[in-house]
Amino acid sequence: MAALKRSAPWAARNADGAIALGLAIVVGVLGIMPDEIFGPKGDEIQTQLVTAATLVILALVATALLRDRARQAPVEKTITSGALAELPVRLARLEQIETLAHSTRRALDALQLVRVLGSRQEIAQSHAEARKDTTRWSFKGGTGTYLRAVTLPKCVEAARRDKRHLTVRIEVIDPSDKELCAKYANYRRSLSNVPDGTGEVWTTDRVRKESYATILAAFWHRQDYTLLDIGVGLSSTMTTFRWDLSTTRLIMTVEDPNMAMTALAGTFYYENCDTELRLSFEQARRVPLEMYQDVPLSKEPTTEEVQELFERIGVPLPKTYSDRDIVEIALKALRAPDPYA
Repeated sequence: MAALKRSAPWAARNADGAIALGLAIVVGVLGIMPDEIFGPKGDEIQTQLVTAATLVILALVATALLRDRARQAPVEKTITSGALAELPVRLARLEQIETLAHSTRRALDALQLVRVLGSRQEIAQSHAEARKDTTRWSFKGGTGTYLRAVTLPKCVEAARRDKRHLTVRIEVIDPSDKELCAKYANYRRSLSNVPDGTGEVWTTDRVRKESYATILAAFWHRQDYTLLDIGVGLSSTMTTFRWDLSTTRLIMTVEDPNMAMTALAGTFYYENCDTELRLSFEQARRVPLEMYQDVPLSKEPTTEEVQELFERIGVPLPKTYSDRDIVEIALKALRAPDPYA
């Protein structure tokens, strides 16, 4: 009785199927029963019963199929006229949402003006990534010590390896402006009066020699690599920042060797700093680098070559400089130690 109660609701919902199933069982039983049970004409009676029951089963199956189709028709109509009909519209909206998401991501990337670098390792890695495959480099800063020691030699080396053109623009403080050099030296000493990574302290004489060395390095590398387009501008003002800008990124460093900022190409900050560096370079006093063929330098420049170079380009060395001072400038130009190593 319990089993009948549990199966009754199912049988009520599927009456035709239940009847067909019952008849199928009956037909199966009749088919295996002996003919003698149905009397003298048991064979004919058995055949008629099986045939009639089979027809009834087929009729019930057909009824069930028709009923299911009748039930599915509204659903199919709803799907066809509703969700499927709106599918192109929904896909179009999805594409719009995806486009909006990409636009929003680009806007957020642009709004993220700079990223702070908080260690020497991060700064060195950022410089290495900036140098990779770059075709141009712009620098503006104090005397360009790190530029001479690392940036310029490695950029030229990579360009030579790939046999490609390289454009470099350098802006440093004017070494002939003794008062400006003294201000820069005082500023650097006010931050730290101990020797820096090069083992030297900042004095007016050192500032002048570092700037002279940057000019000499530019001429030497220009003669050494034909595809190098290099320019040097001498600034009449000092800056507390150092800008390094390549094809892919901008790096702004300060006197703290563990702090810097970087911005990728294409961002608002990068583009505006690029414009600032271009305009600043145009306003600086230009060193006539086009005279590099008129004042040839040896692989190891002599004191006479260095002195003649600065005389010919209109940036003469102080008359108080001895041969030892000139040799020091040449060593700073071509063998400058990495101040952050």
